[in-house]
Amino acid sequence: DGTRPCLLNNLSVTCWRAKFMEAFFSHVLRGTIDVSSDRRLCDQRFSPLLHSSRHVRQLTICNMLQGATELVAEPNRRVLETLASSLHTLKFRHLLFSDVAAQQSLRQLLHQLIHHGAVSQVSLYSWPVPESALFILILTMSAGFWQPGPGGPPCRLCGEASRGRAPSRDEGSLLLGSRRPRRDAAERCAAALMASRRKSEAKQMPRAAPATRVTRRSTQESLTAGGTDLKRELHPPATSHEAPGTKRSPSAPAATSSASSSTSSYKRAPASSAPQPKPLKRFKRAAGKKGARTRQGPGAESEDLYDFVFIVAGEKEDGEEMEIGEVACGALDGSDPSCLGLPALEASQRFRSISTLELFTVPLSTEAALTLCHLLSSWVSLESLTLSYNGLGSNIFRLLDSLRALSGQAGCRLRALHLSDLFSPLPILELTRAIVRALPLLRVLSIRVDHPSQRDNPGVPGNAGPPSHIIGDEEIPENCLEQLEMGFPRGAQPAPLLCSVLKASGSLQQLSLDSATFASPQDFGLVLQTLKEYNLALKRLSFHDMNLADCQSEVLFLLQNLTLQEITFSFCRLFEKRPAQFLPEMVAAMKGNSTLKGLRLPGNRLGGGQTLGRERGTELGL
Repeated sequence: DGTRPCLLNNLSVTCWRAKFMEAFFSHVLRGTIDVSSDRRLCDQRFSPLLHSSRHVRQLTICNMLQGATELVAEPNRRVLETLASSLHTLKFRHLLFSDVAAQQSLRQLLHQLIHHGAVSQVSLYSWPVPESALFILILTMSAGFWQPGPGGPPCRLCGEASRGRAPSRDEGSLLLGSRRPRRDAAERCAAALMASRRKSEAKQMPRAAPATRVTRRSTQESLTAGGTDLKRELHPPATSHEAPGTKRSPSAPAATSSASSSTSSYKRAPASSAPQPKPLKRFKRAAGKKGARTRQGPGAESEDLYDFVFIVAGEKEDGEEMEIGEVACGALDGSDPSCLGLPALEASQRFRSISTLELFTVPLSTEAALTLCHLLSSWVSLESLTLSYNGLGSNIFRLLDSLRALSGQAGCRLRALHLSDLFSPLPILELTRAIVRALPLLRVLSIRVDHPSQRDNPGVPGNAGPPSHIIGDEEIPENCLEQLEMGFPRGAQPAPLLCSVLKASGSLQQLSLDSATFASPQDFGLVLQTLKEYNLALKRLSFHDMNLADCQSEVLFLLQNLTLQEITFSFCRLFEKRPAQFLPEMVAAMKGNSTLKGLRLPGNRLGGGQTLGRERGTELGL
């Protein structure tokens, strides 16, 4: 009947008819369904896109922005108007380099769906080599900034909305550049990065003048949405901190090491947006890291695809990264804010913005990270932010600064933050403390780091510490955290740091610790004692991939906690030692706990203990 709920890919499908129409719309838009093969679909009185558009709640744009040009075309104007009211989630997957026309179409599409529509979530998936101009365009439009591109058609809805009212200060004098608000350090840094990149491209591609001009025009369109004047960027005044004939201060290289540490450890190619004649040749093979093993011999060609997909930058870009890092540090070191002469993002018109932003496996260069951080500092409508495996590196400090600035804004709505990465310049517990300090109103925090931080090994030479305002020994103020999920790298974790976070989270209702290792069972007992004393609202507790074979007494103590309703021990090796004695002790502890509703023990080799919770009706998952 189309209303029965069913589980499909962990999503509840309540209406199969709507799900089918949504898939049908996507296939027709991409051309995977041949409409001409069915006389009913190619009837001039019937539009397949218009008929199915009202059922579309989620739209995915892939590769070369297929479908964006078709949706903004005049024959599909009613389709776009319907999508503006029905669409809630916009996803980008496996994006490739695009031309100026496709980006202009995407600009109009985002303006219609976000600024004048109902789209509340934008997600980007698997973009190994992000194109700077396109990435900045998506970010600025998602944040609500808009300024029509040069030569683009005017927005009909904007004309109707602004008809009969005088232009505001932002839409008038600021757009014309007669007033230049004071820029902050992040914005000056982003401008310096773009100027440096344009100069390096001009040096490397002297024969590709037409393509370079197209690239600059494309980048100018994207930055215009953020109020950035590219002419001033390419020709900075003589008052710049890098004026000709001026020597760099000795402190600049030292600052460069921290600003470019992430780019040196997680190499990223500068995402040039210069379109080439053939789409299949727009990527260039990137070389490996410095000191990496060079592939030779007959099997070298078979590994080209691996390099093409997974290696993001090479040795040739190292000099550019260092130069960009130096310019960035110079812009952040208190230089004159008017040195670059760039208008602020506030110079553009401000429209409705999204509430959920997700970036999955999108490597962020210093340029992209600075743009994101600057937007986040005033993105008050953002409620949920997900940054998953973006190679932030030392840019995490700028992210924390922008989140702290956002938290100080009136009307800040950010309540959920999901952060995961391969490496972090901060140990995970220190990073958690810094996030909780920066966002005291946060309710959901999920954080995961796969590999230990360099600060976990004090013997590493050149291991500079984080800024003093990021970490500190002072106590964490009370916060509103309700759900905390942490995935730890290998190595013992300091229990006092975790206890300090738990003590400040009196409203915590759900806690999940994955792969946590403590120096001794006493440290684990200290964590459990803190939960019992300070987290009285805790209802669900989960431990995964932890060696608790020597912590049986602590586990029994946990089962006596009368506030917990659900406990999960997955792959914790509970019954590795003394199974015959420990199992009856667990049964006795559960009988004395009247509030416990569920106990899950997958991967613990329980064996004959499957009747563990049946005597008192407790839900038992094995």
